[in-house]
Amino acid sequence: MTNLAQRDMDLIEAIQEGLPLVSRPYSAVGESIGMSEQEVMDRLAEMRTNGVIKRMGVIVRHRELGYRANAMVVWDITDSRIREMGNCFSQYDFVTLCYQRPRHLPDWPYNLFCMIHGRDRVAVLGNLQRLIDECGVHSVPHAVLFSRRRFKQRGAIYVHNNGTTPLKQEAGK
Repeated sequence: MTNLAQRDMDLIEAIQEGLPLVSRPYSAVGESIGMSEQEVMDRLAEMRTNGVIKRMGVIVRHRELGYRANAMVVWDITDSRIREMGNCFSQYDFVTLCYQRPRHLPDWPYNLFCMIHGRDRVAVLGNLQRLIDECGVHSVPHAVLFSRRRFKQRGAIYVHNNGTTPLKQEAGK
C-alpha cells in the first residue's frame, strides 16, 4: 500500500467505511475527493487487477432486516464431494456464506461451512432440512451452531484519517 499514489490512498480512505447509499455512489465518492465518477471506477478496477484491492463486498445486517435466527452449519463432507456440495448449498438464497476450511482432527472434523439466516429458528431448521433433502446429504455428519450475538461487522481499515496506513503505524512503533 505504501507505493500507491496519494489519489489512490484518498480513494481507499473514502470507500473503506462503505459506499454512500445513493443512485451513483462512485460519482459521490469522486466528488468528495476531487475525481470524476469514471476515474473512481477506473482506479478501483486497476487496484483490483493489481491485487491492491482483493474484493469489494456488501455487509448485510440481517437482524435489522428481521432475520433474527442465524446459524452456521458445519459439515464433514468427503473431500471428493466438497466442490459438488458447496455448489449445491450455494444455489439457495437462504445460504449467505459457503466456504471450505481445513479440518482440525481429532476435535474438529468439519470442512464445509454455510451460514443460514431466518426470521426464527424454525425457519432456519426448515431451510437446513431442505438442503439435506435436496442436496442429498442425509448421512453426512453436521452441526448447527446458532448465533447468540453479533459482533461488529465491517470491512478492513486500510487508511486512517491521519493519512497513515496500519502497516506504516506498525513500522513506526
